[in-house]
Amino acid sequence: MKFALGLLATAALANAHFTMQYTWVNGVDQGKNNFIRIAPSNNPVTDVNSKDLTCNVNGLSGASVSTGTISAGTTITLEWHQHDQRTGEDPISAGHKGPVLVYVAKAPSTAVSFDGQGAVWTKVYQSGLLNPSTQQWATDVVNTNGGKHSFTFPTSLPAGEYLIRAEIIALHTASTYPGAQFYVGCAQFKVTGGGSANPPKIALPGAYKSSDPGITINIYNNLQSYTPPGGAVWSG
Repeated sequence: MKFALGLLATAALANAHFTMQYTWVNGVDQGKNNFIRIAPSNNPVTDVNSKDLTCNVNGLSGASVSTGTISAGTTITLEWHQHDQRTGEDPISAGHKGPVLVYVAKAPSTAVSFDGQGAVWTKVYQSGLLNPSTQQWATDVVNTNGGKHSFTFPTSLPAGEYLIRAEIIALHTASTYPGAQFYVGCAQFKVTGGGSANPPKIALPGAYKSSDPGITINIYNNLQSYTPPGGAVWSG
């Protein structure tokens, strides 16, 4: 029965894709697509070895993107939607269950010219399976919040220009690989203040493997725990 429900969910929700469309800085809306490397469609990435995993399709350059300015310690809110709208539908289709992750990477010079390749990404936020009894996921909270989730830019990271990489992994078709759907959005910000921390870093692509239990997984079998890919969150 659970397998059948999974198949029905897959069939009904296969095209309910979404993108990151807004950033908020300390509760202030920065406007649609401002500071964001805009993907050409709302389709997911499915290949963990593809460079599209970094900042989505055509996301290796920010040449046409403005760079916002924040201070270390700022609360950043990222907002996602299925289509080019804020009303009339769930921000994320309810069947797209999965974790929400946020990584940051400091550019060697400018965010505009930074391609995000190599071991440069530090995970600063994640949320996954929140309630095994009700099967509540981080994506359910994002939907309840109008497509929004927030994190605090660490105060100990040094000043400079950064890419902020948000990722939602939809696991409704993840029982075999490729099946997990990676929805990725990258925003460009100049960070002022901060400290001198040198946190651990991973490569994206590179750190994710098709065999990771957070990537190839059947979520329709009374799942009791979930470990997102990419390792632990750096606490600062």
